[in-house]
Amino acid sequence: MAKRAGIMGILISLILLFFLVRVAWLQLLPSHIPISSPAAGGRDSWKRMAVVQRQRSLVLDTGRGDFLDRNGLPITGETYMSVVFFPVRRDVRGSQEQLSKLAQQLGLSKEELDHRWNGLTSPDFWREGSGRNNPIRLREEQAAVIRSLQVEGVRVLPYRNRYLPQFDAKHWIGFTSQHPEWLMTAHEQDVAKGKRKLTEQVGGSGLERSLDGLLHGIGETSVSYFIDGRNAPLHGLDLRVVQPNNRYYPLKVVTTVDLSLQNEIEAYADAMGLKEGAIVVLDAHNADIVAMVSRPKMKPGHFDSGDGKEWRNYALTAVEPGSIYKLVTAAAALEHGVMKKNETFHCDGHYGRYGLSCWKEGGHGDLTFQEGIAQSCNIVFATIAERLEAEQLERTAEALGVMKRVGWHSSGAFGPFPQPLRLLQEEEDGRLFAGEHNGEDGGVRAQSGIGQRDVRMTPLQAANLMVTLIHGGRVMEPRVVSEVRYANGQEMVELSSRKLPHAGRSIRVDTAMALLRGMEAVVDHGTGQSIRNGAWKAAGKSGTAETIRGDVALNHQWFAGYGPVSKPRYAIAVLAANRPIGSSHQATKLFRGALDIAAKHSHEPRGRN
Repeated sequence: MAKRAGIMGILISLILLFFLVRVAWLQLLPSHIPISSPAAGGRDSWKRMAVVQRQRSLVLDTGRGDFLDRNGLPITGETYMSVVFFPVRRDVRGSQEQLSKLAQQLGLSKEELDHRWNGLTSPDFWREGSGRNNPIRLREEQAAVIRSLQVEGVRVLPYRNRYLPQFDAKHWIGFTSQHPEWLMTAHEQDVAKGKRKLTEQVGGSGLERSLDGLLHGIGETSVSYFIDGRNAPLHGLDLRVVQPNNRYYPLKVVTTVDLSLQNEIEAYADAMGLKEGAIVVLDAHNADIVAMVSRPKMKPGHFDSGDGKEWRNYALTAVEPGSIYKLVTAAAALEHGVMKKNETFHCDGHYGRYGLSCWKEGGHGDLTFQEGIAQSCNIVFATIAERLEAEQLERTAEALGVMKRVGWHSSGAFGPFPQPLRLLQEEEDGRLFAGEHNGEDGGVRAQSGIGQRDVRMTPLQAANLMVTLIHGGRVMEPRVVSEVRYANGQEMVELSSRKLPHAGRSIRVDTAMALLRGMEAVVDHGTGQSIRNGAWKAAGKSGTAETIRGDVALNHQWFAGYGPVSKPRYAIAVLAANRPIGSSHQATKLFRGALDIAAKHSHEPRGRN
């Protein structure tokens, strides 16, 4: 008995020794020694096939945080069932009948299925067409049939789609893309420790970029499908899903935007034919961004124009403002007393120097300062601008918040952000004069006073200017994010609405009130009277600025205003950029439509007031 046990022990030891030697041989075998590999149609090393086996995995969910609107509606992030194909050998996939039924469920021929499947070198979701479109969305009955077919190398799995298909992508949300060079520069230590991967998606613009440090999360969810070195399934192992286990992630970013209002204004802008430009809607109470529309449309992952126009956010782009800048000139004149009370100006259509003329042929005749605002008279504001010193114009522009970026930002570390945070990183500064001593020239001041020459303003700054005047000169700092929450709903950090910190004093309340009365006159009987009728009584200022693209002369058309007049609820700025000279004033029409849509979404009483 003892002899038999000894023989069995020796036999088992020899078998174990054989496997140990075999494993060591496979590990130490030089990679240049070839062996047969029928699946590859050639020769390869066991080492390489082992690596290939380990790489047979696919990311199902990046773990990236999502965005919600002010009412808790999702702006990004949805999960739906799709189908994943793994690159297994043709002879192990299944019967011809199984494959024909699979092709039928996917809406293609068996030949096309074979062709595309054979071209796979790594696992991937099945997508419509041959591009990088989103994975197909399976109906419940489709998913059930595909599961029942039990085709090797095919699995029905959940896919986490970032950008929802029911509405257009938002420029202020931005997009994600792979950017290994940036990751190596900005997160070299995290990459070295394996906390971040060079292949992961990072924010390319908008909030995706500014909040990337929080949004990237703590890890991805991936699935591995086990196959041997010859691309045949390892039965019994099936799939392995790896995912982080932390109830606090992914994070939820709560924005100030009203998604339904945003989407309706986008649809309206498209129906009205806005090709280039922006519409910004701010809450008049605290300057929160309620909607921010930019055109051309942005399609994450698709950039067709070659000049980046698809991802430029026109709401944050500074361009010539034209006559809406006359509000700044008017404020400077009132603040610094460069005109007499009840002074009358005369406009015969020509300024008499600098080649400057009024937009109205023959001029406006005699008119008061307030009527100058209502009629947007170039002669009145060129005259006033020349009386002002450059420093007086600049100080007033700074006091009104149209010289620097106005979007919410922190000057230092804030909450979970170790570095200064600026939510809208693409926002550009405004501008009055191009050079340090440029404003000393009277002609420069005259042209700048009517919003031409080197003057620049963004639609966000223009809308915020309306809020500033409504608040008697107090400049607010527009937010687009109100708080960041953990996955369980607990608050991580709040971004409070607040006044914009800037040097110098604000304009006087009586100055702000005079400008508001001037904007009421614009709509009542001035250049904006075409939009008098609507859900709410409106006030505002139109503008048309000359610009050049290439060798072609074009116009930027503007309208900035608010409503309802008696109790302002929303401030809106519209830019219709690069319009043909002589074309109808699209910005004014878009303002009226946007304000009416906002009224429909508001709880304020409707009707003229």
